[in-house]
Amino acid sequence: MGLKTGIVGLPNVGKSTMFNALCENAKAQAANFPFCTIEPNVGIVAVPDPRLDVLSKISGSEKTVPTSVEFVDIAGLVKGASKGEGLGNQFLANIRECDSIVQVVRCFEDGDVVHVAGRVDPVDDTDVINFELALSDITQIEKRLERLKKTKGKSGEEAKRNEVEAAALQRIMAALEQNKPARSVDLSEEEAELVRGLCLLTAKPMVYAANVAEDDLASPADNKYVQQLQAKAAEEGSGVVVVSAQVEAELNGLDKEEAAEYLEALGVQEGGLKSLIRATYKQLGLLTYFTSGEKETRAWTIKDGFTAPQAAGVIHTDFEKGFIRAETVAYDDYVTSGGMGAAKEKGLLRLEGKEYVVQEGDIMLFRFNV
Repeated sequence: MGLKTGIVGLPNVGKSTMFNALCENAKAQAANFPFCTIEPNVGIVAVPDPRLDVLSKISGSEKTVPTSVEFVDIAGLVKGASKGEGLGNQFLANIRECDSIVQVVRCFEDGDVVHVAGRVDPVDDTDVINFELALSDITQIEKRLERLKKTKGKSGEEAKRNEVEAAALQRIMAALEQNKPARSVDLSEEEAELVRGLCLLTAKPMVYAANVAEDDLASPADNKYVQQLQAKAAEEGSGVVVVSAQVEAELNGLDKEEAAEYLEALGVQEGGLKSLIRATYKQLGLLTYFTSGEKETRAWTIKDGFTAPQAAGVIHTDFEKGFIRAETVAYDDYVTSGGMGAAKEKGLLRLEGKEYVVQEGDIMLFRFNV
């Protein structure tokens, strides 16, 4: 399951620095001027998960394969983007292709780094971007409602679907006009499916990355800008992760021991990027299950709520089509037992059928026949 996350924000908030930190070999230019990122830069990032190494050691695996996230560094946005200002149309087209959004927000003072608005104000910065996203969505919805009006008079299933879609879009429009994102509107499965094709920008899960100075990383609660951003995020149901793009850039040049010492000196246990990836997963409603054996231990990403056959289908469609059962062990049981065979002897291995809903950390072996 590919996961594509767009990194967005106003110019000069640390987007490209953060992207470079995420993708050590990324070629994004981190320069102190607007629109230094003209084409979206893309990087595939391994999702850090200490459970993988534990499972790999138990199974004596030849290979260990983490799951991954695709991050896209998108050009900085300015007021009026929805009307084509700056790189607006291009920006909006790039973000429309993403599954989720990480909005980098400047929460530090630095006279050497120019702010596009001349001042640091995280709430105002997010308002600028969210307003442009909402305007773009309103335009999309208005066009779609016009097309649906032209189909009036039709009968049967198509007419019913069009009525349901129009009603859902009108509710979303009302929310947008009240400065609420599309994701705040409760939709039924049918409604969500019908409006999905519009790829509404404010329907995408949002995580705010509060970019702080190195000195604030250990005590973000003392940073007034972080407090303002957290209050705003709480109102709209978005996530907030505190990260220092500059610290992450420094960490990339260090080995594990040096990185650990550096973080300890800063008073933190881990860098913010791990928290950022976890928060992105949470906002998207994703979880991880594992397959583990002598050849390979691998992490797989699925949507929360996937049944065993659906999870099997992420590996190969034939696994889902010919699904028979899933031999399943919970992560803690697998580790304490010392492997699949030992877990079976202790009665901790379960045979799960087509209705089983996969749980976070399950180790699974699928039986199928095509």
